[in-house]
Amino acid sequence: MKFFHPNARLLVPDGTAPAAALARCTHLGIAAHPDDLEFMAYHGILAAYSDSHQWFGGVVCTDGGGSSRTGSYADYSDETLRQVRQQEQEKAAKLGRYGAMIQLAYPSSEIRPPGSESLIDDLKLLLAQTRPGILYTHNPADKHETHVAVFAATLNAVRSLPVEQRPRKVWGCEVWRDLDWLLDADKVALDVSGQPDLAAALNGVFESQIAGGKRYDLAVMGRRCANATFFQSHTPDQATMLSFAMDLTPLVLDESLSVTDYVLGLVDRFRADVAGKLGAYFPS
Repeated sequence: MKFFHPNARLLVPDGTAPAAALARCTHLGIAAHPDDLEFMAYHGILAAYSDSHQWFGGVVCTDGGGSSRTGSYADYSDETLRQVRQQEQEKAAKLGRYGAMIQLAYPSSEIRPPGSESLIDDLKLLLAQTRPGILYTHNPADKHETHVAVFAATLNAVRSLPVEQRPRKVWGCEVWRDLDWLLDADKVALDVSGQPDLAAALNGVFESQIAGGKRYDLAVMGRRCANATFFQSHTPDQATMLSFAMDLTPLVLDESLSVTDYVLGLVDRFRADVAGKLGAYFPS
């Protein structure tokens, strides 16, 4: 399988032939950076880890070379850091028993501008080969520009497929902005309580980021715990850890839907809910 960037890598941890490994993926995550999959798509990783009939495939679009670094990584060049982050991602794939791990190796600067056709083409190829039932990607309200660029490329790639080949569920996940603000009726609440030791181990693989000054490992687990506790105010917790997602399936099934209108519609529902509660106490 040939991708746009010569440094792109395909790893199959259990040694299955690449075509068969891709075809067996029931859950697919498409993320911007090394470590994003483990933070946002653990629901899919867990589903496959716990069921031998399901497989998680991971796609990371960028090479990770531009991330922050301090401490023992402070003097690493971009190229050296790229290699470290690539190795960390492959270690996570082996630990999590991924069905396949693809790193497309784009510099972030190449995919941030709108209309990255090469990335879209790579994703079309992978989606056609995997045809997952559930797809995880970044949510379009994320504040990280590269995450939004990957979401846009993913949606364009999915919409290019025949309808019968598109995933039945597409979820936009939280990373650089949580989704607690969504109304409960608009949230996809993903139970990620299972295998907490695995979750912690996967987050901890990315030493270059943790030692580089970002305690993602603690922050991600804390967010999941907080989501579970604060999800419902009047009932006992039904899960110990939750991840929230935005349901992007309507955007996949109906190409005429405007992405901006769809997302701002969710924002407007949140705004109306706040206005309604305040209006009872402060009538205009």
